[in-house]
Amino acid sequence: MSKPPPSHDSARSHVAGESMYLEDLPATRGEVYVGVAVSPVACGKLAGIDTSAIERLEGILGIFTAKDFVHNRWGPNVEDQPILAESQVNYIGEPIALVAATSKSLAASAARAIRFDIRAETACLTIDAAKAQNAFFLPSQVIQRGDPEAEFVNCPHVLAGSFFNKGQDHFYLESQSAIAYPGENDELLVHSSTQHPTEVQHVVAASLGLAQHQVVCMVKRMGGGFGGKESQATHYAALAALVAHKLRRIARLHLTKDDDMCWTGKRHAFRNIYKVGYDDEGRILALNAELFSDGGAYLDLSAPVLQRAMLHCDNAYFIPHLRVVGQICKTHQPPNTAFRGFGGPQGVVFIENIIEEIASERKIDPLLVRQRNLYGTHERNVTHYGQTVENNTLPELFEKIIERSDYYRRRQDIDCFNHKQTLALRALSVTPVKFGISFTVKHLNQGNALVNLHRDGTIQVSTGATEMGQGVNIKIAQIVAEVFGISTEAVKIMPTSTEKNHNTSPTAASSGSDINGFAAQSAALAIRHRLAAFAAYYLSLTTAERPQSFMRREDFSVVEWSAKIDIDHDFVFADGRVYARDRRDHSVSLLELVDQAYYHRVSLGDYGYYKTPGIYYDRVRGLGRPFLYFTNGVAASEVEVDRYTGEVKVLRTDILMDLGRPINPGIDEGQVVGAFIQGLGWVTTEDLRIAADGSVLTHSPTTYKIPNIQDIPREFNVDFLTNPHNTVNVRGSKAVGEPPLLLAFSVWTAIKQALQTHLKRRVDLQLPATQEEVLRILLGRDQHDQVG
Repeated sequence: MSKPPPSHDSARSHVAGESMYLEDLPATRGEVYVGVAVSPVACGKLAGIDTSAIERLEGILGIFTAKDFVHNRWGPNVEDQPILAESQVNYIGEPIALVAATSKSLAASAARAIRFDIRAETACLTIDAAKAQNAFFLPSQVIQRGDPEAEFVNCPHVLAGSFFNKGQDHFYLESQSAIAYPGENDELLVHSSTQHPTEVQHVVAASLGLAQHQVVCMVKRMGGGFGGKESQATHYAALAALVAHKLRRIARLHLTKDDDMCWTGKRHAFRNIYKVGYDDEGRILALNAELFSDGGAYLDLSAPVLQRAMLHCDNAYFIPHLRVVGQICKTHQPPNTAFRGFGGPQGVVFIENIIEEIASERKIDPLLVRQRNLYGTHERNVTHYGQTVENNTLPELFEKIIERSDYYRRRQDIDCFNHKQTLALRALSVTPVKFGISFTVKHLNQGNALVNLHRDGTIQVSTGATEMGQGVNIKIAQIVAEVFGISTEAVKIMPTSTEKNHNTSPTAASSGSDINGFAAQSAALAIRHRLAAFAAYYLSLTTAERPQSFMRREDFSVVEWSAKIDIDHDFVFADGRVYARDRRDHSVSLLELVDQAYYHRVSLGDYGYYKTPGIYYDRVRGLGRPFLYFTNGVAASEVEVDRYTGEVKVLRTDILMDLGRPINPGIDEGQVVGAFIQGLGWVTTEDLRIAADGSVLTHSPTTYKIPNIQDIPREFNVDFLTNPHNTVNVRGSKAVGEPPLLLAFSVWTAIKQALQTHLKRRVDLQLPATQEEVLRILLGRDQHDQVG
């Protein structure tokens, strides 16, 4: 029996309640709490700030506004967002002023007591309103292959329509948090719950007029992120840093869950318009698509999010003539931001809805329509942006999921059930995912790592990856441990810190383990190479010669001994010992080897660097190879819909994923299950509601429904496809963080199929398919105005 993979490195401390988060860091004498005063209106001119009610209160140590920043602009791509609003406010919850106080409650109440003179203006709150006003951030983006409009003339069938999906709240358990520690010579140490320590470092330095080497950002772990802390954690870290810098006292800023949900951005809502041409068999011949995303009040990461949506609007399907145009709408809501999938889900669900529409029109099983449109392995295997789909396992995944889910027999049973049953409807749907792995911004595809091997045989590893519960630390520990042939218990992943790992990319795009694992492996291999050369020398000595060998007149030379033998191939590191491949009986313990290497002045530390090879993308031409590879998967989900209440139950889900050769199958299975359930929440229960004045109505667990135990599949099967042919990534693995979320669309499409079968017509089902939305359609009211 093979040894089970190691568990998550923080599993025990999480369960025991011993894991340390920012709010668990003990209070220090003299520290202050930061309260944030925010805009009460969605749009208006800021004419004045009245702080008279709190200026003389005992315990108030400082009040700060935009003028206290040296540079009051920030943004991950374009610096269009003020850190504190100056003369204009653009969403409810936009920070305007800060209060430093001796207690958290006083800071919060004092912030609420600040009054603003704001001359309210008409707010633009929806995609449709932004379109009507031509309120767009940037010129439209275009990707095109062929000529869809010309091809429509030759298409046997043409269908036009639109699709709308709402946003989604990240609902991480740890809200936005930061603690800033001032040091000597204007130095700052910022502990931030962020996925992007480097951005925190750089923005804090710029906003306070400091050099980047004066600021260190450190991240031990986050209580969840899901993209919501890729950029927007930076904003709140800068606020805490300002107070610490000005008062020369430690400053804490922790948002409540309600404030976090009201003030921070979400997954982007999209309004998509399409015209599709197809043949009698349901094969798509041409598609013309327009994608409109809700960017919110500032640009944030909306441009690359939209780009990924455009790159993924094909999902798993070859479309010979495809034109997709994308635009970012400017609205007076919190700036929307990264969210697990980063635009990919919005592009994928768009095409999956079109597949359902075609199947309904042609009265063909949607599964057959999907199979007929799948990317091929040798032909029909180039995307609309010019990338060849290599090592394509999609056809195999479909074949296996049909067999494992017993699809055709169950479809017959469902047809029988629907014919006899009057209270409920059932449907079974299979949907795939083909998710590109790499940042679509090329320069972010790089990482570095520091590996230090100590004399007792234990190892400390520092990388730019941040741990938010996804298990990146244990995967990197496994990679390094394998290099030296030791257990993962001997490898410690250190807190992420910008003083050890510089200019790092965010832990995002499902690439944290890929980029940082490769960098750590590179550093570890460099150390092992030197140790192997030393082992060749050390094992050539007699037992009597070894203890004092470091005192010889001549120095040990790595170069000299490396030239004598193929060090990296001929020496084995396994089970804590080192030996020549052909002399297993003649070995030395790694512990002894490391200790003696130190005495012989062999470096036991190294720095590794990795950049993703062979990727490029020309945004102007809409062509390139933006992804190193694709992670593929399929899911079959069966649902039951109550005809009279609209309640949906997920009876069974079968998932099959191609993750190459997983580094840690246990961690990966947890990611698949968690991502699917998060996606399930988006497509069924998580209904964001915005009031007419622009305020968020769904801002707590009482009004925003994430999935509970009753919402998940009653029967839930997860399995991995054996794929030894993936060789482009570290240890032959594939990324898992985001792709499984998109498999939840199998639930949404199953709901749509159940409704269309019952009503015997196409239905306009929005996302999420809440109980209210489903009931509306059952009552024949699906031709409603979509709130965009």
